[in-house]
Amino acid sequence: MALSGRPTGLGSAALALYAAYLVTPMALILVGSVGGVWSNTLLPVGFTGRWFETLMANPTFQKAFITSLWVCAATVVACILIGAPLAYAVATARSPALAMFGRILYLTPVAAPAVVLGFGYMLAFSTDALPFLGAGWLTVAAHVVVCLPYFLQTLVADLKLQGVEVLEQAAESLGAPFHRRFLDIVLPGLVHSIASASILVAALSIGEFQLTNLIAGFLHRTYPIVLLQAFYGATGFACAATVVLLALALLAAMAGALVARGATAGRGGIA
Repeated sequence: MALSGRPTGLGSAALALYAAYLVTPMALILVGSVGGVWSNTLLPVGFTGRWFETLMANPTFQKAFITSLWVCAATVVACILIGAPLAYAVATARSPALAMFGRILYLTPVAAPAVVLGFGYMLAFSTDALPFLGAGWLTVAAHVVVCLPYFLQTLVADLKLQGVEVLEQAAESLGAPFHRRFLDIVLPGLVHSIASASILVAALSIGEFQLTNLIAGFLHRTYPIVLLQAFYGATGFACAATVVLLALALLAAMAGALVARGATAGRGGIA
């Protein structure tokens, strides 16, 4: 019997249940952010915008909002500067053992629990020799460690798909030195994947909590850290703060998508 390609009844039901499971909590947060009173009931009572007004007037959340933005931007830039050469090195390694070692090395932070990384940072950077725990740059460095594996996975896969070694060999046979091959062949071919990976890095950095909560100082607390504290107070205020975090992630995704779209259009124009 030929398959129509459409989901079966069971598949449709599973998809609907998953969508409900995913969307319902976010919908409740959106409703709660404009609810007047919410106490031990499924839905809040009344309608108000005061939670957002209180949030915008709160200096702690204003500072955390700005901190999250610059930490996210610095993380994306660092991942691009570190990730592009490193992805090239892994993808073009002539030794399979060396390539495997590189993959294991940069994927280790994914396998290691964030709390383990956090305790390691606490032990290393709270000593007299390295008294940097709580520094803003250390938070950025920790975010790079967490986000770089996802960035590299995207770039390495793209380089393998393009067959960059063959392209380089052709350019080398024409007399192109290494720096010209990297700048004129490798990087232009990675524009789209860099933009796509940057979307993921931005979203991960904005929402990162576990590791940041352990190493960020009082002066450099990111938005998710102060968001947790909000849930000990008014529920409506906490929901409004959560909506802002969702908006941050959405804006990061939209910005990355626009960059990726521009890169794709530019590539098509050149072609």
